[in-house]
Amino acid sequence: MSYSGLSLLSNALTGNTRWPSIIDVSDLQKSYDIVIIGGGGHGLATAYYLAQNHGIKNIAVIESGWIGGGNTARNTTIVRSDYLLNSSFALKNFALGLWDQLSQDLNFNLMYEPRGYVDLAHSDGELEHFTLRANAMLLGGADAQILTGDALQARVPELDLSGAQRFPIAGALVQEAGGVVRHDAVAWGFARAASKAGIHIFQNCPATGIIIQNGKLEAIDTPQGRIRCGQALISVAGASCEVAGLAGLDLPLNSINVQAFVTEPIKPALDTVVNYNAGLSYISQTDKGEFVLGGATDGYSSFARRGSFERIEDVLARAAQMFPFLPRLRLMRHWSGTADITMDGNAIMGPTPINGLMINGGWGYAGFKATPAVGHQMADLLATGQVPDLMCPFSYDRFEIGTEQDDGGIGPYPWLH
Repeated sequence: MSYSGLSLLSNALTGNTRWPSIIDVSDLQKSYDIVIIGGGGHGLATAYYLAQNHGIKNIAVIESGWIGGGNTARNTTIVRSDYLLNSSFALKNFALGLWDQLSQDLNFNLMYEPRGYVDLAHSDGELEHFTLRANAMLLGGADAQILTGDALQARVPELDLSGAQRFPIAGALVQEAGGVVRHDAVAWGFARAASKAGIHIFQNCPATGIIIQNGKLEAIDTPQGRIRCGQALISVAGASCEVAGLAGLDLPLNSINVQAFVTEPIKPALDTVVNYNAGLSYISQTDKGEFVLGGATDGYSSFARRGSFERIEDVLARAAQMFPFLPRLRLMRHWSGTADITMDGNAIMGPTPINGLMINGGWGYAGFKATPAVGHQMADLLATGQVPDLMCPFSYDRFEIGTEQDDGGIGPYPWLH
């Protein structure tokens, strides 16, 4: 069905008991043209664009948990494209353009709010680097501006620019097209559209084996049976190493815990997203009034999905320097997720050495903002067999041939990216 004001009103009058299921329940077939392992935002977006742009619908999406229960629902909802390297900027900026119309395309309110992204610099040298990045963004066709002093204070009135902090704020790079998108709505919006197109989506159905014959993909094993397929995509975020290992692939990445939390709700006080760079702490306020906060990784490999008080203290100490009123609020919820981070901090996208098997992983905690672009480009690859230009820099073999995409210039230390 199509959502509209009339449908909302009619269902409200009947107690909201007549809404149909968002995704259809299907029987698992013995074979599909394509199997997508992972029912998160990237996997579901790929399925949607395969149907929408290429007319390919004989697809199974298998998800080990439930739709909207993985990293798609564990992130802090931020979207932006303020990257320096052409490869990273081009893909993220393409995604930012897609977010703008995606609610209309899916007929599902994703709550995209271009409320702006404010990236703080804490020294003249850092501000000079941000200016270089802003100029690169402008040359690439994105909006960007550098704000200092009174202009920055006017943009974020609550920000403490007194200079009394340990790391004073020298200025900021501002991208007004950046903002937030409702994370679980993204998963369900793509799932609903893909299911409506005839794609089969299976929850609580993990991949338990990947069958390969003579270097070619043959089938995917699941608890519900074996699925023969011509192609498959692994798109499982923090479980990338585990699932790729079923095919004998050893990915150059580590899985590391990342935490986030929210405060109790208060009246609107912050209308943008602000990122603190002396250490890492980012903050925005939800429509319900809660402040959402996150920061750097825990710094060590882990699949635990539980937090540490040390990281909570680090993030909150920096947030309180930005906004002195925050210590008066109480934390209400806390959670964590597993980020798969490569040696250069950028994703791995494209074909693997196994014919017919594609990989999409290594996104760390930068994957959500790229969701529609990843789905769009992965669909092109699976449909045509040709690697799209936007995807080429993120190849599986770039570490072997020396074409790393290290935006931060940090080096081969996944926990620092």
